[in-house]
Formats: sequence, C-alpha cells, structure tokens
Amino acid sequence: MRRFAELYQALDASTATGEKVAALVRYFAAAPAADAAWAVYFLSGGKPRQVVPTAVLRATACRRAGVDEWLFEESYQAVGDLAETIAHVLPPASRQSDDGLASWVEDRLLGWRALSPVEQSEQLALAWDELDPAGRFLLVKLIGGGFRVGVSRLLVQRALAEHTGLDAKLLAQRLVGWTDARSTPTAGRYQALLAPADAQASAGGQPYPFFLAHALTVPAQTLGDPGAWLVEWKYDGIRAQVVRREGQAWVWSRGEELVTERFPEVVALAAGWPEGTVVDGELLAWSDGAPAPAAFNVLQQRLNRKTVGKKLLAEAPVTLLAYDLLEAGGLDLREQPLQARRARLEALAEATGLRVSPRLQAADWPAFAALRQQSRERGVEGLMLKQLESRYGSGRTKADGTWWKWKIEPMSVDAVLIYAQAGHGRRASVYTDYTFAVWSRPPRDAAEAQSVVDAIGRREPAVPGALQLLAFAKAYSGLSDEEFKAVDRVIRETTLEKFGPVRSVRPSLLFEIGFEGINASPRHKSGVAVRFPRMLRIRHDKPLHEADSMDALRALVAGS
Repeated sequence: MRRFAELYQALDASTATGEKVAALVRYFAAAPAADAAWAVYFLSGGKPRQVVPTAVLRATACRRAGVDEWLFEESYQAVGDLAETIAHVLPPASRQSDDGLASWVEDRLLGWRALSPVEQSEQLALAWDELDPAGRFLLVKLIGGGFRVGVSRLLVQRALAEHTGLDAKLLAQRLVGWTDARSTPTAGRYQALLAPADAQASAGGQPYPFFLAHALTVPAQTLGDPGAWLVEWKYDGIRAQVVRREGQAWVWSRGEELVTERFPEVVALAAGWPEGTVVDGELLAWSDGAPAPAAFNVLQQRLNRKTVGKKLLAEAPVTLLAYDLLEAGGLDLREQPLQARRARLEALAEATGLRVSPRLQAADWPAFAALRQQSRERGVEGLMLKQLESRYGSGRTKADGTWWKWKIEPMSVDAVLIYAQAGHGRRASVYTDYTFAVWSRPPRDAAEAQSVVDAIGRREPAVPGALQLLAFAKAYSGLSDEEFKAVDRVIRETTLEKFGPVRSVRPSLLFEIGFEGINASPRHKSGVAVRFPRMLRIRHDKPLHEADSMDALRALVAGS
C-alpha cells in the first residue's frame, strides 16, 4: 500500500505528462504483479464501490482523534476533502504495515462491506493504526469510492509501453474491459497484459478499443470535398461493440462494461452473424415501424437492469444501429480504410438483416448544415463526419484519420444558483458543484422576485402555490478556474445554511445552463430531468427576475 500511496502523491503533485509517465514506469518496474494489476484497474478508471458508509468513517475518525463532531465538521469545511481531513486529525500510527495494494483490497476492503457498522469501525481503527497520513488518505479514497487522480488511461498505456517495450496500441486492445467490475484484477491477468506481442491467447469476447470523434471546431467548409467524407446522423443512444465468436455473442458499452444480459434482442440478432464478427454501433430504443428512435430516457430503463422482463422488452425494444465492421471471419479490419469496411458492413447487413446507419447525401457543406438544423425534430444530436480513408484508431486520436461530431447547439435556460458544494482533487477547497433553480412561474416584476429572495434570506419555507424557485439541475463544469474562484467568494459571502458539505446561498447569481436533452420525470421534484447539464456562462447582464421559469422547461419537453 505504501508504494501505491507514494505513486498517488507523485501523480497528484505533478501537472507534467512526462513526470507522471516516469512515476508510473518506476511503479510498474518495482511493484509485484498482483499489486500492479489493481493499480492498473484504479488508474484506468475502475470505480471501487463504497465499502464503509461515510457516517461510520466520520464517527470512527472522531473517536480515534478524540475530537467532537462539531470540530471535525469545521475542519472538514476548511479542508474541503473528507479523506484529507481524516488523514490530518488521526493520531500517529503505532505500527507499520508492509502489505501490498492487492492484499489491502482483497483481504480487507472487499470483505468490510459485509460487516456490521461496529465491526467496520473496529477494522478501520486497526487499519489506520498501520498507515502514515498518505496511506490513510488513499485508504479512505478507496473505501469511499472517491478515488480520483489526474491520470488518463492513455498515460497508463504509455507507461506500460515504455516499461515493457510493447506497442501502445496492442496494450490498448488488451486493456479493453480491464475495469469491468466482474473481472477481478489478478497477477495472472497482469502477466497476460504484458505478454510478448506474439503470445497467442483466445480472443473470446474481447472487443477492440473504441475510436472516438473530436468535436468540430472549424467551419465545415474547411474540410474540403464533401465526397471524401461519410456523413451520418449522430444518434443519442449507447455506443457499443457486439462481438460474435466461439458460438457466443458479447455486448460491450463504450464505458467497457459488459452489458450482454441487458439486451437479449441484440444477442439474438448477432446469432445470425458469421463466426469472428465484431460490429461497432449504437444501441437505441427503436420500435418496429417507427420512423425514428425513442428518446434516451426510454433506453435508460434498460441500462441498470440485470434481467429484463417481457413487459420491459415490449415497452422499450432495443436494436443495434451499425456504424462499422471491425472484424470479419476472425480477420481484424481496422487497418483497412473506412470505405472498404463500410462495403463489407453493408454486405453483412444485406445477408443478416442488420440495420446500418444511413449515409446522408447533400450537394455541399451548406446543404449538410441545413440537414443538421433538422436534427432535433429527427431525435438526433447532429451529424458525424468520417473520412472515407480513415482507419479505425484507438481512442480520441487523429493519427489514423479524423472523425468529427458536428453537434447542434445545446438547449439552454437561465437559472439561479441556490446550493453549492466543494469540488474534488485540486478544487477540494473551492465551491464548484452547484444546484440551479428556475421560477415556478414568471414573476410579475422585479419586486415580486425580490420578495421571494428576501423570504429565502429569512429562511422562511416556500408558500404552496406562491412564486418560488424550483431546483431542476446540478452542474460542475463549464467555468474557468478564475470564474470558479469568483463564484466561490460570492457563495461564502451569501451562505445561509450548511448541510454537511453543502451550503444554501441567498440567490444572487444567474447562469446560462446548457444541456443535451430533457424529458418529463416524476422522480424529480421539478418534474423534469436534463442530460449532461453544464454552465455556459454567468449572466451578469441579466437580473434574477428575468431567469427562466418552469414554463420554459415544459416547452422544451414538449418540443422534444
């Protein structure tokens, strides 16, 4: 554990890519295979489940440190990070553990979830008494499921490539699915990951790394001849690869989660494909005969189900809309140009009934721009532009050719900041995670809106039926560091109440909030749910009474 804690500190302390890669290489050169396997899991985005409730963590820390809860809370508010607070308040350790990361995770943490709160507290106290502050900090991050560090999977691949001399693309392919929660990291898996390039192993259901598109930031006219591009609609579903090998089918999401059992109709579709076939496409809720797919929230009903009943299968039927053919007859096609892969995909579709994303036709880029304007009414997010000569790369790269996503402008409303919470990592001491509200109806004038703000300042409860601010979305991205710092100062000056890490504030700031989609949702108090909300700008130019109301959100729902 000590070695991984030192790596975590080195990665967290540096912003230089070269320094981070060097720290990773040093770790992989020294760590036992079992420890390195778990390190790859966590550093590549594997999410540890919370094994001990936060309340148990806090209560145990208070008892071990001999401090009152109010003092711990004040310390937490000053520090802004629970793990750092606990690491600072605990007394020095009485002994030192030499156990590695794998031993800590497998022999201790994974078993704590089944213990009673009293037993969990006892195990925590023993563990903290074996670790220095850096180890305690890391342990709490792993226990609470909040492990984050400024390293991408790409950096992990680079470090492993430098450590082993293997090609980074080969490592990228072998790492696909590494963070799937059902596949425990082991020394054997790590050794297979680093095996020589000519080592033969059964591919089984292993997918390929997904090739990702860049957001289009230049005028489309600068891309040259439209005839050199494959232009498709950008559908709003779940990107997936469907693998057909060894008489079985596997369905992988872009997040590298194995979701086969959730989409039996896709498995049935793949059963008709030849052996050694891998198709890249989009999972969409799309009923037979419907001109367009259903909204994303219909598909969402299927995402968190381990098993799918007949009723849900009928209400939210899912299909695969194919984009690309990555393997045919066991042959890897990714080095072939898209134009050749597309021809083979269309031949597969004709033979098996697979639905293929249609190729759009237009005379020039202005004509494609006009098509793009129809996106929302067609239930899509814009256009995809793919070079016909492009190979199928790994991740978001332009080395193998370029794919662009030419999305439509987001929906947006002007909303009022009402709650704030501190961020994570380097933003742990700055309030960056915000909750926004709109008016329940348009205010009659500025005076009526001000009366609501004054009532909130007096901590008076909202009067049923009267004008009020209704929370509808949370967002934590979109502002610069300087803007976050400026908003943080306002939050601290206008705080009304504290609820653990959350502060309620007197309404004073207006933001333009953008989002990709909206739908009615009985689970939310506002009655609506938005997808991927983020802050587009602070509206210093607009008074609070001109913020949008629920009428604007309902109109967007109706338009969707």
